Formats: sequence, structure tokens, C-alpha cells
Amino acid sequence: MLQPVRSPLGAPGVFALPDVRPPALHPQRMDVCGFVGVAPRGPARAPAIGAHWPPGWRTVADAARPLRRSVPVAVRSFDEYVQHFGAFEGPGLLPQAVASYFEQGGRLAWIVRVVHDRVAPFDDGCARATLAGPFALPLVFIARNEGTWGNRLSVALGLSTNSLAFTLDGTGRLLVDPRAPIQPGCTLRLTDADGHAVLSVCLALHRVRDASRARERLRIELSVASPNPPVRAELIEATIAIADAAGLGERFDHLALVPDHPQSLASVLCERSGLVWPHPDWAGATLVPADPQVELLSGTHTAFAGGVDAWDTLVHDDFFDAAWSGAEETGGGGITALAGVDSVTQLVVPDLYVPAQWAGTEFIAAVPAGAAGADFGPCVDVAAVPAVASHPPSALANLILDPRTQAGLDDVIALQRRVQDFCEATQDHIALVDVPPGLSLGRIEYWRAQFDTAWMAAYHPWLVPTRRRDELPGDAQARERRLPPSAVAAGIVASRELQRGIQHGPANELAREVVHVAQAQPEGRADALHPINVNCFVREPQGIVLVGARTLSRDADWRQLSVRRLVLMLRRALRVQMQWAVFEPNGPRLWRDMRHAIESLLRELFRAGAFAGRTEAESFFVRLHTEAARLDRGELLVEIGVAPAEPLEFILVRLRRDGDGTLNLEE
Repeated sequence: MLQPVRSPLGAPGVFALPDVRPPALHPQRMDVCGFVGVAPRGPARAPAIGAHWPPGWRTVADAARPLRRSVPVAVRSFDEYVQHFGAFEGPGLLPQAVASYFEQGGRLAWIVRVVHDRVAPFDDGCARATLAGPFALPLVFIARNEGTWGNRLSVALGLSTNSLAFTLDGTGRLLVDPRAPIQPGCTLRLTDADGHAVLSVCLALHRVRDASRARERLRIELSVASPNPPVRAELIEATIAIADAAGLGERFDHLALVPDHPQSLASVLCERSGLVWPHPDWAGATLVPADPQVELLSGTHTAFAGGVDAWDTLVHDDFFDAAWSGAEETGGGGITALAGVDSVTQLVVPDLYVPAQWAGTEFIAAVPAGAAGADFGPCVDVAAVPAVASHPPSALANLILDPRTQAGLDDVIALQRRVQDFCEATQDHIALVDVPPGLSLGRIEYWRAQFDTAWMAAYHPWLVPTRRRDELPGDAQARERRLPPSAVAAGIVASRELQRGIQHGPANELAREVVHVAQAQPEGRADALHPINVNCFVREPQGIVLVGARTLSRDADWRQLSVRRLVLMLRRALRVQMQWAVFEPNGPRLWRDMRHAIESLLRELFRAGAFAGRTEAESFFVRLHTEAARLDRGELLVEIGVAPAEPLEFILVRLRRDGDGTLNLEE
């Protein structure tokens, strides 16, 4: 609550009055989109970390630790997406959808990888390899998540030493400066005058008074004492480098060999690596070098193997979590994982089903050798590029549905209703869905009749993006995939808000990097679908353009997507930024400050043109109910009313011919 500020007054004069900033609300970000789909790699079945489940090496060692099947990851570019989830080599449409989102102008997305919902350990389907040589026991490393991508990992591990300055006390124990780089859990190599070396672990450090000097020293308590007085003490540290075939790599230096050390090898891999886990068998063990001469030790690992993609195990239920409910504060599995992410507004599920007509092998025809074009003669010789079709959509066998049949269309509707149920349960997400491809106008109208919600917006038809290349080793062949229009629309929604504000309808925008519609549309199809609130992409002279921005609600008040997003933004701003009012004295000062905070946000939106009224009084109101009975219960009711401005959709032009034969246009 706003507190009074007093100036310290002394002798008569002029004093600066401290600034008193009244509470105010600010618009929330609404451009962020969540994508849920199939990827060849990415976080999944991650061990939980929380108050009861500490981080570090125990992450993999606690057998009873629950696993999070779905883990949302924030990405700010498609390159960052590729680092976490791979590129276009998988059978799903998730990478194409995310790439198009960023091409349209999106700046932040949250990604959830879908894996099969089964009772399994965290390393199920993950590649693994064994490294032997540097330590007395072999070390097994596990790929961070399931998939054949892990079969191409490599690990290199080495040991190094750093000298440690020390003195000996009267009993022969080591004393070091308090600023020395040592702590309990460090491994030391102690060498005597004859060159004999002993490996020991620092168990504890004790502060002692230096009798000869007026200062304190640290006395090292060792696990193994040197038989002879040491003349040299060295810290032993490990370095590990991990790489995959996609060019990603990690390197961690100055690692300890004792698990309880904050920088232990196992703990650093658990907390910071995105490529491998330590195996539970050695994660909690003290690593003992195989020889005191650690500089000479080298390790070789077996090839990573055992990674499984398991595309054929995925089913539609894996996109959801039957055990999750809207009353929970944290997310669950599948799309429900996004319930724990406050910033996500739009939701796109590009792999919810695979249209049967596009489930076969898709590829670009081989480039003929020696031809430069239809109207030109031969020029230089060009080697033919072989056609490839690795991991076609048909690999997702259990996700294939044919919406051209009645049974298939009903199954698609049932799946999209489950997405709708999630959005209505959270009342914090707006699902962007696709009209099933291959339908006649009558079938589209049948599909549309199954929905009546302001928490969904529909887009039609599917699109053909510019060619993308499979980022596979030694493979330069492009592969074409149809693009769900909802992914393009999500990028347009984000771009429109960032450029012009949330009050502007996210439509009338050119779809970038889109060359055509996937299926030819009859003349007037968009004109027929717009009245039933289906947003269409149409071919204009400048390219493919989105010409609609409506929800699937039959209520005229919630017809416009911009209105739904504006009101949702107000709800979020009030929920997040009004927490300061809790437990404040429920009196006139609180009422004044709350009114000021709310009206400041509404006034800002009014000036930006978000409301339909000509004045503030016509655009919004804030009413506080302070009845005695309500105050006795510790309640305060605030009613907020707004009149959102709807986007202009139609401009009528009248053509008039005057008596002298001239033509005039009247708008």
C-alpha cells in the first residue's frame, strides 16, 4: 500500500520532498506461444527437483524421485530450439511450426516434447556408453533423454593438478592460507622428498591460530596421511568434454572427484549438462584415480548405443494428462505442462494428429544433372541430389487420422475438444487450431458446429512453407512438409502485438516464408468461412495473407480474438500485480490506492485506442463495494467494466455514376 513519506525538517528553508510513487499496473506480455509436439530429442522424464528432492548427484541416485514426463523449455530463436530439440530429421511437424513462428516475428516460445506416457525410469530409451581408464571403476554415461540422437555422443575426460602452497605444523599436518582454493571434498596428491605420492581427500578444514604470526590458518584433515612429510601438495581436478554429431558441445573444468563437493563431476553433469547424465551406480561414489600419476591417465569409451526413438509407441493420449486438473498450481504431462508457465498465452499442438493424406513419404524430386532450367541449354554439370525420406510422418503410425472419413473427423474433433477443455480449465490459454485438411465446405461447417468457445481460434487452409533442409550428416536433400496454419498465425499474433499493441486485430498480415496453400481453394471459400468465424489464409498479389482474427465463440461479445486477448491480459495484470493489497488495512487509503492502480492501467489502454468509448467514462469504470457486512468478512469487491474496441473488418464502397457520365466512389 502507498505509505506516507516525511521529510526531515530542520532550520527554516527549502527541502526536497522525496518522490512518492503511487501504485500502478502495467500491461502484461501476451505474445508468447507454447508449442507441444514430437521431436527427436529434448527434455523428457526429467527427475523432479524441489524442496523434498535436492539437486546435485542425488537427482539420479534417488530411486523414489518422481519424474516429470513433460518439461517446458523457453527458446528465443529457432537456433536455440535446434540445440534443445533437434532440427527437421524427425517425423513430426513441431520444428516446422516453431521455425515458422519465429519467421513471422515471434520472439519467445515455450516448447514441450511429447513422449509416450509409461511407467519407466529416467534413462528408458536413452543411449549409454562406458568410459574406462582414468579411475579405479569404469564410468557409465547416459544420454540426457531418449532417442537415437544419443547414439552419436562422445565423451572425453582428463585429470590435471594444481600446486597448493602449504606449511606443516608440529604434528606434520598441512596448514594453508584461508584464501587457498580448497574445501572439503577436494582430492590431493601428496609427494614426499623421495618422490612417493599418496592420494588423499580433504575431509574438513579447521581454523587454527598461527603461533609465529598474528593470523589464522586452515588445518587440513585428510582421509589418508602421507607416511613421510610431504614436500609438494597438489589439487587433482577433472575436465570433461561432451559432443554430439550435430555440432553441439559442452566442457566443464575444475571438477572434484568426491560427490558431496559442490563442483563434483556427477553434480555438475546433473545440474548443468544438457547432453548426458552420470549413471546412478557411480554418481554418489568417490572417484579414485587409477594411478597417482594422474597426468598420464587417459580414458576411452565405448560407442554410445541403446537410444530408441519409439515413434510407433506415441498415441493421442500422450498429448494430455488424465490425472491433471485445473485446480493444480503446477503443470502435468503433455499440454498440461504449460499450466505451470505464467507467460504463455497462445497454444499450438502441430502433431496432435497426422492427416492420413500426408502421412506417406514426402520428398523433393532429385535435381537433374546438367540442366539449368526449362528455357536454357545445358551449362555446368551438376551432380544429382538423391531423394531421401528418413523418418516420414508415417513413422507416427498411432497418430494418423483421416479427417475425410466421418470416423476420422469425429476423432479429430474429440482431440481438439480435449485441447479446448484444457484452455477452459486454466482460463489462461488460447488454443490456435487447424481446420482438418481435405474437407468440403459442408464438412467444414459440420466441424465448426462442434465448437462454441472464446478460448479457441481456427485457421484454414494448411500451407506450404519454403523448402527446409534436413540437418542430417552428409545429407543435403530438402524435404517438403505441409505446415499447419495455426503455427503461422501464432507468429502473426506475436508480431502484431509487438509492433502495434494488443488492441490491434492479429490479421491482414503477409505470411512470411510461405509459398502456397497445401490444397487449392475454390473461389469464395474464405467469404463463406468468415461468417462462421474460421480465419483463412488467402492468396493476394503480394503473397499468402491472413484475413481473419476471430474466435470460435458464437457470442458476439467474444467474437474477436483481440477482445479475448485484451480481457485476458487485464485478468493477468490484476492477478499478478495486485498481490500487494493482501493483508493491508481494509480502509479508505487501500480503496484509494487500488482505484488509482486499476484506473492507471485502464487509462493507458484507453489512450492506446483499446476501448470503444470516446471518453474515459464511456470506455471503462471501476466500482468499489464497501458495505459493512462485506468489510466485516475481510472482503473488498471491485467491479471493473470495459468496452473493448473491435477491429474494423469491412469497408463499404459505393460506386455512383453522375449525369455527366463521371464515376464517383463513396466510402
